[in-house]
Amino acid sequence: MRIVSLLPAATEIVFALGCGDDLVGVTFECDHPTEARSRRVVSTSALPDGLSPAEIDAIVSQRIAAGEDLYRLDEQALADLDADVVLTQDLCAVCAVDITRVDQALKYLGCTAEPVTLDPQTLDEVLESIAIVGNVLDVPERARAVIAELRARLEHLGDATRDVVHPRVLTLEWTDPAFTAGHWVPDLVTAGGGEPVLANPGHDSIRVSWDDVLAAPAHVVIVAPCGYHLDASYDFAVNLVAAGRVPDGADVWAVDADSYFVRPGPRLVDGAELVAQILHPDRVGPSPVDRARPVPSA
Repeated sequence: MRIVSLLPAATEIVFALGCGDDLVGVTFECDHPTEARSRRVVSTSALPDGLSPAEIDAIVSQRIAAGEDLYRLDEQALADLDADVVLTQDLCAVCAVDITRVDQALKYLGCTAEPVTLDPQTLDEVLESIAIVGNVLDVPERARAVIAELRARLEHLGDATRDVVHPRVLTLEWTDPAFTAGHWVPDLVTAGGGEPVLANPGHDSIRVSWDDVLAAPAHVVIVAPCGYHLDASYDFAVNLVAAGRVPDGADVWAVDADSYFVRPGPRLVDGAELVAQILHPDRVGPSPVDRARPVPSA
């Protein structure tokens, strides 16, 4: 079976299911596992490099309003790869090629590949999407084993944090302007022994004012900007603290958002564990330094 993935999370699922050898095409963002980088890239960003978060937000808003693409689909590469299955999403126009664009390209090229759309909104639905991919790739037993292991880890977290105070946690998925946690991210906070505030579980992340952020009754602020790894997240978090844009008295942490918070794949459970390591290090151990970093107060 020849597989093309148009979503980094789907790429991670394919490898978790032991089907990496069948993966022939990926996006420019597919960087885990490292082996994924050796596959042919069929989707790239249409945004210029080097933009600030505010500039990205402005351009994305303009292009979505104008009905313009945020990604470029290499139709020739898609045709050359002769895929049997194309894994894509209908969750967020900012995250991957629009499903309508994919369908149009397959029809235009005369490709017989089966498009499989993943659209998880919650952590449970992310785990269910692993089963969907497992069925499509004809490895349902492997999928069940992967899901069982992930659920066992979540159950262990629940046991470890059940009888402790759950701090209130504000997660920022974007820093200019401010967007708070949506979709599955509040589930990660809950699974990690926290209480999400200013969150929108199971739905799109929401844009909020800085007054809302400052007034949030948060004990902890987790800076997890979509599309960024730890070093960039830390720089953004430092800037927020310096500008006085976090609630008074809140502990501020930067995390590797791209790896553990925003991609709806198996590593979200690592993200839940990371939350627990930040909030309850006495119960589950401290967070790894390559995944999270505390931000000094101003």
